[in-house]
Amino acid sequence: MDMYFEKITILGVGLIGGSFARVCKKNELAKSIFGFGRQEENLRKAVELGVIDKYSLDLNEAVEQADFVLIAVPVGSILLLAEKMSSYLKKGSIISDVGSVKDSLVEKIENILPEGVHFVGAHPIAGTEHSGVEASFAELFEGSKCILTPTKLTDHETLQKVKKLWELMGSEVSFMEAVKHDEIMAAVSHLPHVAAYAITSFIFDLRHVWPDILSYSAGGFRDFTRIASSHPAMWCDICNYNSEALIKMIEQYETSLNQFKTLIKEKNWFQLEKRMSEAKTIRDGFYRSS
Repeated sequence: MDMYFEKITILGVGLIGGSFARVCKKNELAKSIFGFGRQEENLRKAVELGVIDKYSLDLNEAVEQADFVLIAVPVGSILLLAEKMSSYLKKGSIISDVGSVKDSLVEKIENILPEGVHFVGAHPIAGTEHSGVEASFAELFEGSKCILTPTKLTDHETLQKVKKLWELMGSEVSFMEAVKHDEIMAAVSHLPHVAAYAITSFIFDLRHVWPDILSYSAGGFRDFTRIASSHPAMWCDICNYNSEALIKMIEQYETSLNQFKTLIKEKNWFQLEKRMSEAKTIRDGFYRSS
């Protein structure tokens, strides 16, 4: 399968977009890699670091004659960019994204894009709490999973090409319906981020009682709240676009948390230790095998 592109365009050259571009460079997948974004300083830095070849602040110029366009911006901006660039895309081009929300976007994007332009929704499950092109690195996707969310309109050949592309990134690729994707991500990704932000905010609010409370925090608090260093605007967008599934998972988590509270309240240490042991076994077993 031919995986060479004359021009690849990355919309949003940050951690994910920048890492994608680095792998494309490493594997010589394109004659030129263009970048587009709102902050020229970040794009200039991307050129200096050798992540991209050129950049433009003009969307038309950035996507013109592009064979492959990766939309690597916050979820709330994906649909808007798809609308703005639709008339500038050449026939036969492939459009994909990296958003962690799919159901509210995939079919809308398919309906926006002109005939002959192919879209495949993608979600690489990889990242760090850092952002910006400086945080990007070519090994980000190695050993990670990438979910593709094809629909009945997805072109089969394009789907296989995007699958192969993400495999070249180092990812294990799977296909999934958009609704199922969003429900799973609400549980294993979106909920943990909300919980990390919430407990950080809660502890911070306690400073009016104990001003130096954070000075007594150690590894447990640091590890649990690491992802609260993630980009707030990005996660607010995700909460917005996946609110129904996320609220459902928050409510189920509240039920689980209340069960632990009841065991503590009733001083049922046997059952509490059993629940904790089950959780430890599950976590240790998963990360030992992964």
